[in-house]
Amino acid sequence: MAQAVPITVAYGDGIGPEIMQATLDVIQAGGAAIAPQFIEIGEQVYKKGISAGIEPTAWDSLRSTKVFLKAPITTPQGGGFKSLNVTTRKVLGLYANVRPCVSYSPFIATKHPNMDVVIVRENEEDVYGGIEHRQTQQVTQCLKLISRPGSERIVRYAFEYALRHNRKKVTCFTKDNIMKITDGLFHRVFEEIGEEYPEIEKEHWIVDIGAAKLADTPSAFDVVVMPNLYGDVLSDVAAQIAGSVGLAGSANIGEGAAMFEAIHGSAPRRAGQNLANPSGLLFGALLMLVHIGQADAAQRVHNAWLRTIEDGIHTYDVFDPSVSKEKVGTKEFGQAIIARLGEMPQRLKPASYNTQPQAAARKARAASPAEKKETVGVDVFVDWSAGGPNDLGAKMRALAGDLDLYMITNRGTKVWPNGFPDTFCSDHWTCRYTAKEQGHTVSHQQIVELLARIAAAGVDFIKTENLCTFDGKNGFSAAQGE
Repeated sequence: MAQAVPITVAYGDGIGPEIMQATLDVIQAGGAAIAPQFIEIGEQVYKKGISAGIEPTAWDSLRSTKVFLKAPITTPQGGGFKSLNVTTRKVLGLYANVRPCVSYSPFIATKHPNMDVVIVRENEEDVYGGIEHRQTQQVTQCLKLISRPGSERIVRYAFEYALRHNRKKVTCFTKDNIMKITDGLFHRVFEEIGEEYPEIEKEHWIVDIGAAKLADTPSAFDVVVMPNLYGDVLSDVAAQIAGSVGLAGSANIGEGAAMFEAIHGSAPRRAGQNLANPSGLLFGALLMLVHIGQADAAQRVHNAWLRTIEDGIHTYDVFDPSVSKEKVGTKEFGQAIIARLGEMPQRLKPASYNTQPQAAARKARAASPAEKKETVGVDVFVDWSAGGPNDLGAKMRALAGDLDLYMITNRGTKVWPNGFPDTFCSDHWTCRYTAKEQGHTVSHQQIVELLARIAAAGVDFIKTENLCTFDGKNGFSAAQGE
């Protein structure tokens, strides 16, 4: 018998304890060799005044086992409480979120009976850095951060996943027709790394039309990789159109640690009633078993689950009198799966996992040489409501000193010089200063002196962004209307 692998387990809140117990019962009956260590997370921990929702000592177990099977939790209403999922992903470096979305027609209702899509979502960057500020009375901001290393890591993971699981195509979704620098970098990295996998088909979609195609014709996709926000939204959409968000599990993978969970919440209204469907968490646990090298047990449990669904043994959320034969509770559903261990589905496609040891990922490409970076200007963001664009232009131009006020924008649209009177303006303005002579650089000292003049004039500057070129190419966006 295989040596038991230590894992960290949290029962969570709401329906969490019920679905976790059913999940543990099923996978252990299916041959999972695990040694659970239990920790407390969630609502009761939040109520102790621990804003992250996890006891400090629980991190010792997570750092030791590096495998976390987590039930859903309830985050209390009100401010000051951090997302435990985001915290765990950040602390443990869980950069890849993997969500298989499969339909089980005709036993579970769906408009897409042939759907079998895996969403691979970048898990740490994008707007999920949580870097937000209120800058003026009217305007707030959230910073979108996309890095080359972060993009390379998630894109390579998607291609390696496709190889490992005999997938034929990897698709990238971005919005780089608008966000040419951030999403443009993600798309560029996808194209570069894709060249290393000639045996895999690859394609790119702009995320809006790609999302429409995913919702309408999911069979056109296989593995889809995308930045954090798009992946968060569309993985739920994909799970729902496959049949139910309640059936989907999720893996959060890092270089040294991993977390596995259902993608749904704690559903406190259903807690303690033996009603909840444990399938989402169970599928998270199957991803865990594959991760720890117990794919044979995952395959055995998965096929027993498929046979149970075929036999019409369904929980209330997917029960349909036209196809279901028996409505069962959480515990009884788990028992039905256990009773079918060793059996294979008759109509649904049998689960087949790669039980061979995982091959080493292809060696990452050598880093490109550093590009020559030069500062050629500065964007100064100001909070100002004492007049229109021309008034602000006259004031800020007078403060330019040895620099040139190139233009002023309002929420990304050029309003000075030669702006349009129809453009709506808030109290949030960006004044772009450059060197007086084209092609010249701007020093930090010039920027400091500029800010000193602006401050002395009583203008409330709220942030600055240096304008840099890299090997002579602009590393900053143009304005709308420029």
